[in-house]
Amino acid sequence: MAIPRTYHLVTLGCPKNDVDSEHLERLLTGGELLPVLQPEDADAIIVNTCGFIEQSQEQSIEAVKTLTAHKREGQTVIVAGCMTQLYGRQVKEENPAIDHVFGVGQWQDVARLLSVDVDAIHDIPESNVKVTGPSAYLKISDGCDAPCTFCVIPRIKGGLRSAPAGMLVKEAQRLVAAGAKELVLVGQDTTAWGEDMGMAVGSGLPGLLEMLGEAVPDTWLRLMYAYPSRVSPQLIETMARVPNVIPYLDVPLQHGSEAVLRRMKRPSNVEKVHRFIGDLRAAMPDIVLRTSFIAGFPGETEAEFNELMAFAKAIRFDHAGCFTYSRQQWTGAHEMADQVPDGVKAERRDRFMRQQRKIAAKQARRFVGRDLDLLVEGTGEDEDGDPVVAGRTYREAPEVDGLVFARGTAKVGERVRIHIDEAADYDLFGTVTG
Repeated sequence: MAIPRTYHLVTLGCPKNDVDSEHLERLLTGGELLPVLQPEDADAIIVNTCGFIEQSQEQSIEAVKTLTAHKREGQTVIVAGCMTQLYGRQVKEENPAIDHVFGVGQWQDVARLLSVDVDAIHDIPESNVKVTGPSAYLKISDGCDAPCTFCVIPRIKGGLRSAPAGMLVKEAQRLVAAGAKELVLVGQDTTAWGEDMGMAVGSGLPGLLEMLGEAVPDTWLRLMYAYPSRVSPQLIETMARVPNVIPYLDVPLQHGSEAVLRRMKRPSNVEKVHRFIGDLRAAMPDIVLRTSFIAGFPGETEAEFNELMAFAKAIRFDHAGCFTYSRQQWTGAHEMADQVPDGVKAERRDRFMRQQRKIAAKQARRFVGRDLDLLVEGTGEDEDGDPVVAGRTYREAPEVDGLVFARGTAKVGERVRIHIDEAADYDLFGTVTG
């Protein structure tokens, strides 16, 4: 293989994959490789795949097929990440145009293959940090020890591995120095951070939040992927006390029926969920809550699905997604009896989202008349030619929630004050005030 000088990187899947790709890019550019926008211009094409559910696997396979179909002589195609961790040999056999296959956590090996001296650069270099908007992801851990019967992540990623606090503080400071106004903390289970290093269950994350709050005091800290049983009184108190930890929490609950939750091997005491949600709202009255649910898990009856609907209606989540169950090899639910037909799963998901749309609209209306800070992600003009900006307040996480549109001017990357004039089902509309 000729020594490559340019590369094109395609990233699929979740924000955690985005972080992995950013770190790989810092290795490559630190090794003096140049990124190019078009795959046909690259010496090396790298695909960071997703393998979480069947749809994401299909998307990854389709992307690889498209890229290899136009492969030119002398190009190197590298496929890596979650999907190849599961099906690497099969992917290579079905597409001989692929030159190299790597699993997860092998980014240094990818860089070495492309003649980058990673021993000199280290896994997370202190240079080449790039932030393209006002937000950046900070991956605080990888892997998961939870026994969820629907999830293939432990097979892909292995057990929990927490990043050291000192490294995370330095990375946070580098991202802020590069322009980030918000750091979104991600991991398979962020609330488990530190347990693999001997910390008591649920005690590590509050301390990490305090350290990050002091290290980057003017930067929003947003917490994603919290595990229900680890939303502790200590975590709630820390979130309420540390000024730049914004009042937003993402807790994927997966279901509202205790019977289904037991089959999922998830925390199944629904009353405890009601209690910690109440504690969150008492400590932070303006808190915004996001969750996700699965419709059509094996054995789910109409009565159990109605329990989910009632649960979601009672709690009134600001943001909630609902996904149809995806049958995954190597998971406990794969061979469960009473697999729900696809049509029933889809109908239940749609029914849930119709209800959630009404709830989300009502939750959004509570912000009308208020002044909020906006992270500006784009600018443009309305139909009359007047300037408008688009972005997110603390109530919207990047990529998964709605947007805010405000009349007025500001620069991309800035944080500006706006007044909320009206609300739609998912989006807010306002005016820049300063």
